[in-house]
Amino acid sequence: MTEPGAGPLPLDAQALYGALLMGVRALMSPDARLVGITSGGAWLAERLQADLGLAGKHGVISSAMHRDDFARRGISGAGQQTQLPFDVNNARIVLLDDVLYTGRTIRAVLNELFDYGRPASVQLAVLVDRGGRELPVQADFAAARIALPLSQLLALARDDDGALSFKVEAA
Repeated sequence: MTEPGAGPLPLDAQALYGALLMGVRALMSPDARLVGITSGGAWLAERLQADLGLAGKHGVISSAMHRDDFARRGISGAGQQTQLPFDVNNARIVLLDDVLYTGRTIRAVLNELFDYGRPASVQLAVLVDRGGRELPVQADFAAARIALPLSQLLALARDDDGALSFKVEAA
C-alpha cells in the first residue's frame, strides 16, 4: 500500500522490470511475439525484445480507436499508433502493459488486435496490477500487486537513459 498524495512512489520499477523479464521468459515460446501497449507497455516490449535476444521486431498497439471514453479523451491522448510488423493470424501474442487497472484499456487493445487478424492466443504480462477491475481481465503475469486509492493514478515514466520509475498522479 502506498501513502496518500502525489509524487514518486516507493516502488522500484527497475527491480520490477527484472521480475517481468523472468515472468515473460516463462511465457515465451519459439513462435511467440511481444506486443506492447502504448506507451509504457511499448517501452517494456522494446526492452524485453532486446534483453530476451529475440529476432524480428516487437509490435506496438494503441487503444485509442477502441476506447469507450474516446469522446472524452479524443485522439490527442493516442500517442504512438499501432504497428504490428508480423502476421497476427495464428500468432501467439504476449501483450505487455505497465499498469493493469480497470481492464478497459485491455478490452480496447484486444479489439484493435482483432482488427489485424485472429491470434492463436493472447497472454497478458504487466509490471503492476493495482486492482480495481471493472471488466473480467486478469494478467497471466504481474511483477507486483498493489492497492491505490481510486483518486490516484499510477504512471510509468522513462528517462532519457531508459531507466524506469513510477509516479502517482491525481485522477
